[in-house]
Amino acid sequence: MVIGLLEARISIPEARSLKDKRRVVRSLKDRVLNRMNVSVAEVGQQDLWQVAELAFVTVAAEQQQVQERLSSLSALIEGDPRYLLLDLRTSIH
Repeated sequence: MVIGLLEARISIPEARSLKDKRRVVRSLKDRVLNRMNVSVAEVGQQDLWQVAELAFVTVAAEQQQVQERLSSLSALIEGDPRYLLLDLRTSIH
């Protein structure tokens, strides 16, 4: 069993409230869940309206599968113009 973790820190410069932030974060989470076999949670900066920290986790039998999912996930996250990607870290266990 191989576990892959991707941690993303994003800035949402157009957010003027927590409601605006949550709308963007929820949309990102829903899009990822509809397209990929991963779990996702907001893990930090929950009280700030212009920054979000998200963790995405996937599990597979082989490391190659996990690497491919994390690569696809990275591309999906990087391609959204509604926010700026501040930090992206991956690890495989």
